[in-house]
Amino acid sequence: MTLFPEQDLKQENMPLAYRLSPKTFDEYMGQEHILSAQKPLRKLIEQDQLRSLLLWGPPGTGKTALSRLIAKKTASGYLALNAVIAKTADIKMAIEQAKVNLTRQQKTILFIDELHRFNKIQQDALLPDVENGLITLIGATTENPFFSVIPALLSRSQVFELKPLSTKHLKIIFEHALQDFIIATYQPRFEAEAVEYLMLQAQGDARKMLNILETAVLSSKKKQEITREFVQTILQTKGVPYNENEHYDTISAFIKSLRGSDADAAIYWLAKMLKGGEDPQFIARRLIIFASEDIGNADPQAFVLATSLLDATKFIGLPEIRINLAQVTTYLATAPKSNASYLAINKAMALIDKGVLYEVPDHLKKSGQKKYLYPHDYELGLVKQEYLPESVSFYEPKQIGFEKIIKKRIEYVKKL
Repeated sequence: MTLFPEQDLKQENMPLAYRLSPKTFDEYMGQEHILSAQKPLRKLIEQDQLRSLLLWGPPGTGKTALSRLIAKKTASGYLALNAVIAKTADIKMAIEQAKVNLTRQQKTILFIDELHRFNKIQQDALLPDVENGLITLIGATTENPFFSVIPALLSRSQVFELKPLSTKHLKIIFEHALQDFIIATYQPRFEAEAVEYLMLQAQGDARKMLNILETAVLSSKKKQEITREFVQTILQTKGVPYNENEHYDTISAFIKSLRGSDADAAIYWLAKMLKGGEDPQFIARRLIIFASEDIGNADPQAFVLATSLLDATKFIGLPEIRINLAQVTTYLATAPKSNASYLAINKAMALIDKGVLYEVPDHLKKSGQKKYLYPHDYELGLVKQEYLPESVSFYEPKQIGFEKIIKKRIEYVKKL
């Protein structure tokens, strides 16, 4: 049961990705880290003890499919809303339907896709009936729920992160798609390079892969061999040799060129990735990591610029986004380099791994008995007090860029 019934659509009118939606957990691909036999989530589902949960992960990783499987396994009524278009009135309608289901001794699962799109008032409207168990909320989001979902709803839900699908899983889904009753009538033949290219373009997104596959088959002739070039024509990309190995090798060359401050080399590898059909968001994410790992506080603006780039990729597509990618690439390549922050966190975590677990000093605890000295009450905002039981040195800024100033500041504070 859904607020927007799908049974009126004929199978042949449904997208391939929907037709192939798994009907059992045996058909469900990926997410073994939360769904394998001995994992808590799988046990809760099988024992019908599930409470509200939030599924967080990239597109095409199976969030919606998992919600349907849970409803089927637990024999629950299934109501679905999309937060992009749903209003508070739709939430109220779903609650009323859940009450009707309860009179039939049936639980109700309310699945809300893109939950992060709901504003605070809409999320608040869910709280009473999540609290009393009238509905079991399953919220799907591509955004970090710890930032995009209100704390009250978070505290009433369990959060599970879904990962991008592996190439192995995508290939199983690909083979399954060839048996689809519509796709099979075309008797398509995919050359090996075309399949490899499909896997690369999917970036762990099963829906994206199936959409490309479906478009390729439906736009081909019966029994036609579907080549890499044919798929590239559909995606409007040029035929640059770019397989899975090229994907890893090229991004490696790109990052190492940035680290070596060679802007020209970095721009070339960027161009090759874009011509090969690389996802701009993937490149942007790697630039964000690089900005902190290899530049850090030598130029704090680098991280801000790289983070802004990822936002830009969500609103600007190719070919224009290449300009933004090029700007950030050249900035990061020519910025002063320091891995001091990267080394600092590694040292601290290594110390904890060795079993060195310091007790929080009493005056730093929220309800400590000893008085905490508030630095702003003292000249220059500095006062001598203990922040760790022992003296350790994790962060060691370099004599590069802005870190030269930070280094002097640290030395000054230590002297005081």
